[in-house]
This record gives sequence, structure tokens and C-alpha cells, in this order.
Amino acid sequence: MASQTIVRPTSLVDLSSMKTWGLEGLTNAKFTFDTKTTTATILISVISLLLIEQLVYRTKKAHLPGAKWTIPVIGKFADSLNPSLANYKAQWNSGPLSAVSVFNIFIVIGSSTDMARKILNSPNHAEPCLVASAKKVLCPDNWVFLHGKVHADYRKALNVLFTKQALSTYLPIQERIYRSYFSKWVSESNSKPYMMEMRDLNMDTSLQVFIGPYVTKEQTAEINKKYWLITVALELVNFPFAIPGTKVYNAIQARKVCMKYLEAASAASKIRMSDPNAESQCLLDEWTQAMIQARKAKDDGETTKLLSREYSDREIAMVLLSFLFASQDAMSSAIVYAFQLTADHPEVLAKVREEQYRVRGNDLERPLTLDMVDDMVYTRAVVKEVLRFRPPVIMVPYETTKPFPITPEYTVPKGSMIIPAFWNALHDETCYPEPDSFKPERWLPNDDGTPPIADSKPQNYLIWGSGPHKCIGGQYASMHLAATLGTASVLMNWEHEVTKDSEEIKVIAAIFPKDELRLKFTTRPPPS
Repeated sequence: MASQTIVRPTSLVDLSSMKTWGLEGLTNAKFTFDTKTTTATILISVISLLLIEQLVYRTKKAHLPGAKWTIPVIGKFADSLNPSLANYKAQWNSGPLSAVSVFNIFIVIGSSTDMARKILNSPNHAEPCLVASAKKVLCPDNWVFLHGKVHADYRKALNVLFTKQALSTYLPIQERIYRSYFSKWVSESNSKPYMMEMRDLNMDTSLQVFIGPYVTKEQTAEINKKYWLITVALELVNFPFAIPGTKVYNAIQARKVCMKYLEAASAASKIRMSDPNAESQCLLDEWTQAMIQARKAKDDGETTKLLSREYSDREIAMVLLSFLFASQDAMSSAIVYAFQLTADHPEVLAKVREEQYRVRGNDLERPLTLDMVDDMVYTRAVVKEVLRFRPPVIMVPYETTKPFPITPEYTVPKGSMIIPAFWNALHDETCYPEPDSFKPERWLPNDDGTPPIADSKPQNYLIWGSGPHKCIGGQYASMHLAATLGTASVLMNWEHEVTKDSEEIKVIAAIFPKDELRLKFTTRPPPS
């Protein structure tokens, strides 16, 4: 029998002996090699992306003043967490146009009068975006973000809310709110910050004027509180994503609450004003009444056609939401600075009082009328100077919808943020001599009756903006400020507790004194 070679299967022990063959070492070597390769690939990719980011920024920036390089990813976000007017001024003074980047948003700032006006008056190249998160917060279909004919039609329809007749309806409501707050302020014995209390006054006034009988005291307090969350989320620079816990997320939740009340107010006004004997008690009623009358009208005029369509409760609520945004921030800032500047310039406050006593016939209980406000020539000059000297809104961001050849030498890329800044226009010494001084007299006619030099360049007075998105409520706002200051001047005295931060400016959505305006109010005796 021939011999056979028996091949035995490898035993388990043999399989485990791979260690002795060095196979485990080979496996580890392969793993180490792959890890290093992956890490290197990721690192190279990140570096490449960062270099591309810098190249894109430099290409977009071209010759404009601004940082040569941008901080990776966040850009100037860190600087913007604590914005200062000094830093903004440095940017504005670097040139008529300058560039910056925040969270990879390329931003061009137009700081001269000509550049600011060109941005505001170029609807074919740029549209308002307010801030990166604004559409998320205020709703993308809000009328303030519309453009072209749709936006123009809204404006024409809404003009009915700011006629002399409508303004006359609002004035008694405003004065009632002022007096209730002034009574409270004089009862407080110590000096304290009044910035937020003045915001409360302004918010209460706005809510009563806009939706008066359709909001309870408790709802007013809730909307007031919620709307502050919207304000802080609409700072010029903010973390742009709506992640729970962020300002933007909180603002969106606040907006939902506010919209619920505003839509309910719209529905209630439509029901109430359907009664032909019902009288208008607020701005919302004025709008509802105008729509009802337009549907009954026989004429085919443009305004009648625009008002006769059925605006939904949501559309009306979004308009009211935008009015609250505009009135709450800018108007609160203006009221705060009106009190601070008149306290710091007692000779100005004395002239305001003198005029108020004359206009009111020394009768402090006499209800204000629109004719009386029109007669407040000096008080309205003070208001104008407050707004020039401390403009509540220093910038209004727009977004380019296509390449924008803003000068022969430079075209702003599509999708960039482009921001008209107003400070330099309002502090131009060619029409505002000594621009850093508070001088209401600059708005009064000269002794020989000729117009003041301050009126020589009306294009510089960009307080209300310009172009198709110019503030629709400028006349109401001016009346509100004159009435607030005028009524306060005859009912109260106030002293300003000056601190090291009184002249420092903090920028939220509007500007405010860094110390939040510390005042002490006392009752003023009636004239003898």
C-alpha cells in the first residue's frame, strides 16, 4: 500500500498564532496609515476652503477700504457682539464705500449721502432685508419685504391711515397714555434708569393707537414683553440660525404669540366696524372703515380699487407687526434722547415750556389737537434736532438682487448685503454747522425770514429714509414726539443723573445711552 501524505487542518491554536507571523502588526500599521491619511485630507480640505474664503472675500472687496483678510468663518462677528459707535464711525469714515464680512455674508457699507441715497433709491438692484434673520422673524411675505408694484400698492392703500383725520383720532389716545405714565414717574422718589420705562410708554401708546379696544391690559403687557425678544434678535449682527435658545429662535416664538393677538384684533375690528354707526377708535378701525367704504364707493379711483380688496387677517396682522417694529425701536430711542438732551440743555427745555404754555393757553387740561401740534414750531424744531443729532436708526441693511454697479469703478456682487449708513449725512457741516452740537435753532427761519441753512440740503435728512421704502409713518412719529415732549414739559421737571456712560452709545436695533438714562422726575406746578 502506497504511503499517503496526510494534510491536517489548521488548528484553532494555529489560527491564533497570527501574532507570531506579525499580521496584527500589519493590521495596526494599515489602521494608522488610514487615520493619518484621513486627517491630512480633512486638514488640507479645511485649509483649502479657508483659502478660497479669503480669495472670494478679496475678490468681492476689490479696492474698497476694509480689512485685507477676514477672520475665517465668523469674520467681524466677534467685534459686532459689542458694537460701539466709535468703531462704526471708523468704518464710515474710511470711505464713501467700505467692505466687511460676517459669517461669510459679504457686506458693503455706503456712508456718504450720495451712496446712502443711491442704495435707498435703487429698487431694481437692492431690496430691504433689515438683518439676516429678519425674514425669519417678521415673515418673508411681510409687506416690508415686498417690492415693485405689490409694495407700492400696499403703500398707497396704507396712506389712508396717516391722513389728518386719522392723526386727529390718534392724538387723544396718545395723550391719555402719556399722562398715565407721567403720573407714575413723578411718584417715584429716586433717580433710576428710564430707558425701558420709556419703551413701555411708547409700546403702550403704539398698541392703543394701532389696535386700542381689541387688546386687553394683560395682552398688552404680554405683547410688550414678547416684542423685546424680537427687538434683540434684529440687531445688525446676530447668530443667524433659529436653534432653540438663540435670540432668533426666541423671536420667532414671540412673533407667533404677537401674530395671534393681532389677527384676532383684525377679525374683531371687521365685525365691529360692519355696524355703520360704529366710530373709529384706532388705526385698525381706520383701515377697516376705509375698506368698507371703498367697497361701497361708486368711483373707480386707484385708492378705492386698492382698498376694496379683502385684506386677510394675517396680512393686516403682518402690517401691524411691522408698524410695531418701526415704532417700538426707533421711537423709543427718540423719546429717550429727547428727555436726555432737553435735561442737558435747560435753555432748550425752557423755550419748549414757554411755547407749550402759549399753545395751550395756560390750560394744562386742554385736549391736544392737530392744529395745536402744528403751532408748536420750536418744539417740532427740537424734535427734528434730536433725530438729527442722535438718529435712532443709523443703518438699514439691503440685499442686492443682482450685480449693482454702484459707481463706475465698483459693482456690488449679487447676494451681498449693502447698507446705507445715515450718520455722516446727518452730521455734514456744510448744511449743519457745528454738527456735533445740539442746536434746535438751526431749524428755525433766519431773522430776515429766509429758510435756515439746515433746510438747504433736504437730501441729507435721511431720518425717514428715501425711495420706495421711505418710512410711511413719519408724520405720525413727529407728532408723537412733539406731543410727548410738549406734554411732559408742562407737567413735570426732570433732572439727568450724568454718569460716565451717559454719552456712550449702545446699539441694539436702535441707539440708546449706555447707562439707560438715569432721571428723577418731580411734579411741576401749573402756571400762575
